[in-house]
Amino acid sequence: MTFLGIVIGFFANDLFLRDATTGFSENRPFNVYPGSSIEQVADSLIAHQILSKKNGFLWLAKFSGWGAFAKPGHYEAKVGESNRGLLDMLRKGLQTPIHMVVPGGTRKERLIRGMASKMAFSETDLKLALGDVRLADELQTDTTHLWAYMIPDTYFFYWLSKPEDVIRRLKSRVDEIIEAAGGRPGTLPQNLTPDQVMRVASIVEWESAYVPEKATIAGVYMNRLKNKWALDADPTIQYAIMKIEGEKRRLFFKDYKMNDPYNTYKYRGLPPGPITNPSLSSIQSVLKPETHSYFFFVAKGDGQHIFSKTLAEHVRRAQEYYKVMRAKRAAEKLIQSD
Repeated sequence: MTFLGIVIGFFANDLFLRDATTGFSENRPFNVYPGSSIEQVADSLIAHQILSKKNGFLWLAKFSGWGAFAKPGHYEAKVGESNRGLLDMLRKGLQTPIHMVVPGGTRKERLIRGMASKMAFSETDLKLALGDVRLADELQTDTTHLWAYMIPDTYFFYWLSKPEDVIRRLKSRVDEIIEAAGGRPGTLPQNLTPDQVMRVASIVEWESAYVPEKATIAGVYMNRLKNKWALDADPTIQYAIMKIEGEKRRLFFKDYKMNDPYNTYKYRGLPPGPITNPSLSSIQSVLKPETHSYFFFVAKGDGQHIFSKTLAEHVRRAQEYYKVMRAKRAAEKLIQSD
């Protein structure tokens, strides 16, 4: 082999096969934005401390022509990747899906923030999509209910997925759950519609995080609906307060008299819409509520509830709870004063 051949071979090995990264120990993520030039991609790789030098990367991109075919998306650079490997990944669009975490039992603004946090679309894009009347109509609901169908879980989406496609996928998952429970007119508990199921499930979601009792709580609300009682659901009061004040807080007696359509102490029947996006367990509790004769329940102070059949029994247990809470608050004040 001539000296020139050795030089060319060394140069080719350095350009094509040799590790071109900065020596990181775990795969490193980066994004290629739509419309980015290969020079901008190289600058991004340098900025993310993925590429050690950009000249060889750019030379190979132009010499091979692959740089003109770099596809936008979310990628992960592998440990010890070569210039050729990076460019091959970009031209083939071998993207790594994003882990989208959809928070549950939260307010609409925080739901939107959580969903958009790692995606290419903005919070505004997602908010507009959730408020799109045509999209809601396509998905057989309305804009008041659509956001509640964003069932909490961890999903895998490509970074450039459109917010409308994300919404369609999550909505379809809930549709499948409801259909599996016989989600046709006249087949759901109390002849509820899917939107009404989501309203009740959203109340159950805020009533309890203790999954074993959710079906019992759902059964209480089914009994109240069946007997045309007011729902008397504290979470709906909390929601009405949040609309005004922005956050949850301790409820006072005056709050139960507030003139708001979500006040289920003042207005009978279901509230106008869901108060949060319920988890799977809350939805299932409404689809298969426990059959019993309970009409009341009160918190025990440990995350669980005590259920009662009569108002007298409920009042007695509520007073016991208030006594415990007063003693607890007094003890906390005593500790703080020491």
